[in-house]
Amino acid sequence: MNTFASLPVFVNTAITANREFMPADEPNEDDLALILNTSGTTGKPKRVGLTHRLLNNAAQHNITSHQMGSDDTAMIVMPMFHINAQVMSCLSTRLSGGRLVITSKFSASHFWQQVSDNNVTWVSVVPTIVSILLINDKANALYLQLKDNINLRFVRCSSFALPENKFSAFQERFDTQILEGYGMTETASQCTLNPFGAPKIGSAGKAVGTQLAILVDDQYQTNNTDIGEIMVRGDHVINDYMDSQPESFKNGWFLTGDLGYLDEDGYLFVKGRSKDMINRGGEKVAPAEVQSVLSQIDFVAEVAVIGMPDDLYGEAVTAVVKPKDLFANHDQLKQQLQEYAQKNLAKFEQPTLVYFVTDFPRNPTGKILRPQLKEELLSVPAGK
Repeated sequence: MNTFASLPVFVNTAITANREFMPADEPNEDDLALILNTSGTTGKPKRVGLTHRLLNNAAQHNITSHQMGSDDTAMIVMPMFHINAQVMSCLSTRLSGGRLVITSKFSASHFWQQVSDNNVTWVSVVPTIVSILLINDKANALYLQLKDNINLRFVRCSSFALPENKFSAFQERFDTQILEGYGMTETASQCTLNPFGAPKIGSAGKAVGTQLAILVDDQYQTNNTDIGEIMVRGDHVINDYMDSQPESFKNGWFLTGDLGYLDEDGYLFVKGRSKDMINRGGEKVAPAEVQSVLSQIDFVAEVAVIGMPDDLYGEAVTAVVKPKDLFANHDQLKQQLQEYAQKNLAKFEQPTLVYFVTDFPRNPTGKILRPQLKEELLSVPAGK
């Protein structure tokens, strides 16, 4: 484990005709600082260019919304090449005068020891990490042993919404507040965060340094909206990709490709990617909604809902389940899942295909790669 004392400063160079490297002009706020690829969970990754100004603005919004200060110690368990670690944890902590602890990788069995030994006050994670910490026996035992020396102010969780049962279980078991937020590479980290003292479980919180709108039938809605595409703009949001894609922008707004709505209090509820929507005989099914319900089943460790080809309905609602007990009888689990779905989901939302897996194809931050998952399942009989 290492800590940062300072961050290196990188200066751009230019290549002359004779191939010698020469220092470029001193960079300014609107020069590129980072070029990152999007996660590519629903398609080909896109190159995102972030300027010094965008990064600084995003970090300042992070500092204010998370109440960061010089007394904080943030622990990084996410990959350092990801926007979450680079800006949310690293840059924001350095600018607020706090301390950083950087782990070589996330380890459930060492997590609470690292938090205790380094007086960590907050850490940014993804829902997969929350789930692992809840079910890892060594992690739970170590927390009970060390809890009097643990002083976490909060755990920040983003990427996709936590199921309510896991959200509540984590807070109660580990006596730690979870703050859920919403962000992306194109916004140099976060757009929204659940405010301290006023969170709404299931929501991604309220806008932070960002304007939000929902695009519904080509109309902008900003309060108590219908479900539509989430649009954002602000001083930390890009205005184009490195490889220009003007169709992703509309009248100064960035079209995120995510579906969601704003409630009457301005809280954002994310319902999944527009590309993930399942069309079952004309009925639109939001995978995130179905996943949230199915994740409440006791035997489910993790579940993904996707659309698979169906000759009659176009697409079949398909549940792909990673069970807690990998050796359980799949026929019995399938029956339990379908009975639960019949009681808790509309008929068109109920999965007609069920697969069981030992794990999912993922990107380095733990997000499920849906196109790859679908390709793998096309060669596997359902129920296996």
